[in-house]
Amino acid sequence: MTHTRFAFIRDRWHADIVDRALDGFQELIPAEQIDVFDVPGAFEMPLLAKELAKTGKYSAIACAAFVVDGGIYRHDFVAQAVVDGLMQAGMETNVPVLSVSLTPHHYQETDHHNAIYRAHFVDKGREAANAALMITKTRQEALGV
Repeated sequence: MTHTRFAFIRDRWHADIVDRALDGFQELIPAEQIDVFDVPGAFEMPLLAKELAKTGKYSAIACAAFVVDGGIYRHDFVAQAVVDGLMQAGMETNVPVLSVSLTPHHYQETDHHNAIYRAHFVDKGREAANAALMITKTRQEALGV
């Protein structure tokens, strides 16, 4: 496999949890091959993913967010809009855009729940890195890209 670069976009809501996804991602992909970008919230991820994909610098882009019920809006609506936007960004640019966006049904801001989701984000980051490596390899072998 040729030398590749990856983008990792993370939202800053619940940063202490979301940042664990980058930890997991870096377990499989060296930090030197990853450019990290911060956005205020999940809604900003699809546009930045699309813009980064258009640069041609990245083999894949991973996006991490933790969308919880804030009591003001429907978190499932936000999560669906974000995932749809990420998929659209990938389809429009031909660059894989991977989601590490989690929307728990029952989240309480307790030490117990935070510990569970921190650990889960490490796992999800690792899974995203594995997917990024696999799709990059497959695309290089099949398409020469």
